[in-house]
Amino acid sequence: MYDSFGGPLSVREVADPSVPAGGVLVRVEATGVCRSDWHGWQGRDADITSLPHVPGHELAGTVAALGPGVAGWSVGDRVTVPFVNACGACDICREGNGQVCPRQTQPGFTHWGSFAELVALRAADVNLVAVPDGMSMATAASLGCRFATAFRALASVAALQAGERVLVYGGGGVGLSAVQVAVALGATVAVVDPSPAAVELARSMGAVAVVEDPHVTVDAIGDPRVVETALSVLRPRGRHVQVGLLPGRQPTIPMGQVLSQELQILGSHGMAAHDYPAMLSLVTAGQLRPELLVSRTVGLEDAGQALIEVGRTPGITVVEI
Repeated sequence: MYDSFGGPLSVREVADPSVPAGGVLVRVEATGVCRSDWHGWQGRDADITSLPHVPGHELAGTVAALGPGVAGWSVGDRVTVPFVNACGACDICREGNGQVCPRQTQPGFTHWGSFAELVALRAADVNLVAVPDGMSMATAASLGCRFATAFRALASVAALQAGERVLVYGGGGVGLSAVQVAVALGATVAVVDPSPAAVELARSMGAVAVVEDPHVTVDAIGDPRVVETALSVLRPRGRHVQVGLLPGRQPTIPMGQVLSQELQILGSHGMAAHDYPAMLSLVTAGQLRPELLVSRTVGLEDAGQALIEVGRTPGITVVEI
């Protein structure tokens, strides 16, 4: 928990969260440490409106309690969840686009998150995803934000095709996930990152040293300079996909170039629960290996320090509880 933005992080005993109507309590077994949680801790997320606060939004565990109205789940079920919890009832959700639900909730942002033994999740029948047999909870937790975001960004939003070239800016969790996804889809992918260790890890997963004239660029960092550079190197009719958060200065978009070269600028925000089967089928088949991205596990007592240090070591850090 933290009592002030950028302030000390500590582990405390607090009251159990209440079970929301239509929702569940999940007993957390693993939760990822994400740069988005760091931004929230720094006070850069408008959804965090009260303090103290518990971060954490990439989680996996077992259903501990059911709220009234939950039909599809039972206590003890092994589950994970997208970081965007859709309401399931609005027009946007009915269209199948819960990842941009205007009434969405997000654990760790709109309410207390998963750096805890228990977390409350809304609209369980819309948002919960069964963890496949044989998948570790640490691997399942790593899917909920970074891996699912990268999968939908390339497979659906960019509609990446075999034989195309992809340039990913950033070798963190999203960027490394994007490497795996691009390779699985038959594309050639390179990563730009200041960390030689991150680049080496990307190459171990199939990235090449360099690509020229990319069909697709991905900002997995969230930096206006990256966006501007990525647009400048795209081939005509190329697609830029923005997945990194941009909490500060916004990029300068060269609309003349966008027009004359018919470039596409595409935003991608997570992935709805009903879209998980396509990703999980590739995981089950061994074409995607999210477990390779989990480079470190820590206990809850070390979660605060892991949040402070997020991004300093390649791969994904997971808190096991």
